[in-house]
Amino acid sequence: MMKMLKTALYLAGAAILPHAAHGQAAPADQGNGLNSVSDIVVTAQKRAQSLSTVPMSVTALTGEQLAARGINDVQDLAKVTPGLNFVQSGSGVPVYSLRGVGFYDTAVGARPTVSVYVDEAPLPFSVMTTGAAFDLERVEVLKGPQGTLFGQNATGGAINYIAAKPRDELGAGVTASFARFNTLDAQGYVTGPLARGLNARLAVRGVRGDGWQQSYTRNDSLGRQRMLQGRFLLDWQASDRLRLSLNLNGFIDDGDMQAGQLLAVVPLFGAFAGTIPLVTNYPRAPQTPRAADWNANTPYRKDNSFYQAVLRGDYELTDDITLVSLNSYAHMSMDQRIDLDGTSLTNGDQSIRGRISSFSTEERLTGNFGPATIILGVNYAHDKTRENAIWATYYSTQNSFFTPLTNDVAAAPYGYQDFNTYAAFGNVDYDIGRLVTLHAGARYTKADLDYEGCGLPANQNSAVGLTRLFNNIRAAAGLGPIPVIPMDGCSTLDANLNYASHIEGTFNEDSLSWRFGVDVKPADRVLLYFNASRGYKAGSVPVLSGTSVDQYVPVKQESVVALEAGFKASLFGRLVDVTGAAFNYDYSDKQLQGRIITLMGPLIALVNVPKSRVRGFEGQVTVYPTNGLSLTAAATYLDSKVTSDFINYTIIGTRQNFKGNDFPYTPKWQVNLDGAYRFPISSRLDANLGVNYSYRTKTNAGFGNEPLLYMKDYGVLDLRAGFGGSDGNWQVSVFGRNVTNSYYWTNVAKLYDVVRRLAGQPATYGIQFNWRF
Repeated sequence: MMKMLKTALYLAGAAILPHAAHGQAAPADQGNGLNSVSDIVVTAQKRAQSLSTVPMSVTALTGEQLAARGINDVQDLAKVTPGLNFVQSGSGVPVYSLRGVGFYDTAVGARPTVSVYVDEAPLPFSVMTTGAAFDLERVEVLKGPQGTLFGQNATGGAINYIAAKPRDELGAGVTASFARFNTLDAQGYVTGPLARGLNARLAVRGVRGDGWQQSYTRNDSLGRQRMLQGRFLLDWQASDRLRLSLNLNGFIDDGDMQAGQLLAVVPLFGAFAGTIPLVTNYPRAPQTPRAADWNANTPYRKDNSFYQAVLRGDYELTDDITLVSLNSYAHMSMDQRIDLDGTSLTNGDQSIRGRISSFSTEERLTGNFGPATIILGVNYAHDKTRENAIWATYYSTQNSFFTPLTNDVAAAPYGYQDFNTYAAFGNVDYDIGRLVTLHAGARYTKADLDYEGCGLPANQNSAVGLTRLFNNIRAAAGLGPIPVIPMDGCSTLDANLNYASHIEGTFNEDSLSWRFGVDVKPADRVLLYFNASRGYKAGSVPVLSGTSVDQYVPVKQESVVALEAGFKASLFGRLVDVTGAAFNYDYSDKQLQGRIITLMGPLIALVNVPKSRVRGFEGQVTVYPTNGLSLTAAATYLDSKVTSDFINYTIIGTRQNFKGNDFPYTPKWQVNLDGAYRFPISSRLDANLGVNYSYRTKTNAGFGNEPLLYMKDYGVLDLRAGFGGSDGNWQVSVFGRNVTNSYYWTNVAKLYDVVRRLAGQPATYGIQFNWRF
């Protein structure tokens, strides 16, 4: 089999390619400054290349740069990555978007549009990414559809974390910081050889901090941190041609969930029309970062754990052909309790339990044939999610369906999804002389999904109340009553108002992602490029507390056709690095959490927006005016719009045509400013200064331009200063994050009849110590 693969790849290269000199290698570092990143070696195209030669928009930072800026998760990456946005869903599921391409869903098993990887091994669900930014060599943020090499669910882009690797000599390091709210963050590593050709690295991190949120109705706090992470790496040079690597990593997160800030009370609509009496006169939250409220004496905490094992093998079949086998298994268990309403009343309270497992394997061949590099591969992934809310309660609305019942009435969402994904892909980079390179790639994906789900009665009162609701609806239609819903039965009616005790199905799709491009090198260290690509996000099944079977109908896959033209240049003897790109994304069937019309009125469901688009541009300038000093200014402009008729409902139940609306959570402008200066203060000591400023213009948390969903513009300023050994082996620094205590929020949402915000972190300051040998 191996001989056949080797022969096939050689014949493919010989048949379509004339032999000529290979493309340029990355130039050597000229030592222009300690902070230059233009020659970071990245694997954005699943092979090692200098960042300055990669024909796409990529933000790359080294592990040292990340640590200096206090970037410990994907959320923090938005400070230094123009176009990257983070939204806290409120249920513990983070939502990422790049250049306006994102998918907002609160389900544990929601498939993202921005895929995250560690050493190319996938973390297919966003909840798995909590511990990814740890003990890193670098991070690469790839913008635009990455479907050909990274697969579906990367329509917005991909984030690849590269773990720091074992070394063949003994080394160790410690980083520890103490910050506001008694937050201690300590991590360390040790690396070295275990035997000839066998190197290891062990890294651990622990975070412990007190609550940063304060109740504004009583003396109470929330938001403590309790996090433990670990990673063990083995690299074995088994022979001259075979290298094996093992990555074992995981985390335990027992920290608190974030509580919301009560903004407004809005009557429910549809079959549940009315207001909840106890909430109407509840005091609204003060407009400060720390203010919030939640149920007293209730542990709103996580009990989450994750582990992953990745085994990779690189075998050089010849000097020009390498076979890579990448296999990973990941498992996550979740148990977290959330206050949904931002009050101390039992108006909205939910405990979510989930289990996720993911197995993936990829076999690929990379071959160099004179002017061309060819990648051929196959991929298989099996992902399973189990999610259920142990209970979800809210006091009944005062309307004819529930009266006189005044206890809690709710359905607890349950969902099971079983994904099988098969793919085959290929990519060719072909150099036409020294100046021009052509690129082409394609990936065929078959995605099969088995699912089941519904809303289960939260308790006996819920079963009685929901049965009364259904019987009132049936009576209005001239139908007879149904028996009380069993505790293990779905709280749903079908399109004919008959009781549906169970919901399950299959949902199978296939897609062909592609990419074509050309880049031109008119001068040394100048690159011009143009790319056209198409990527897909897999279809989705909602996990929610539905009352109609129509709410559980899957939405079909969405696609993005992207055009991008850009440039990269290093000018004036490498004193200035400049990059820029203009892009246009045409969206088809964008997936969205909206509402559908049922016999019970408009109800929450996943829907497709027929046509929409994103246009924009981005630019970045980094200057190195003197040794050790770098100054960076970057900006992204996004013009997003629904371009077809799309009639749906706002959060207050207003039916509108959203044609012409901007995308939610998509600010038009994002600006990032960063400066770092390291300079000697003696023969043995260096000082360092740093500043980072991130600014976003206003946006909305939903279609319809509802004032309640308004998200204001804001800027966050971080500062740092310190000194250390000129050899770089130790450093002491002080830092401040959000030093102006800017009040901003990462999400606004309506839950039942409550509208609440999730505020960003307040001002934080501390001291940090780094040591290594």
